[in-house]
Amino acid sequence: MIYVTRLNGKQLVLNADLIETMEETPDTVITLTGGNKYVVAEAAEVLIARVQEYHRRCHPLYEAEERK
Repeated sequence: MIYVTRLNGKQLVLNADLIETMEETPDTVITLTGGNKYVVAEAAEVLIARVQEYHRRCHPLYEAEERK
């Protein structure tokens, strides 16, 4: 799960595993596999870093491999 910020300033938590696409138009639009779309304040690059960190926390063995 990752935190994102809607344009009205409220935070929302999304399941990072369900993100299908992200596009900047110029606001960032996240589309989930079920078709739901969310417009958020963060840039796609920031969201990608959050998703990567989420996966590192979920799979600590991958983090150990990255350190080698």
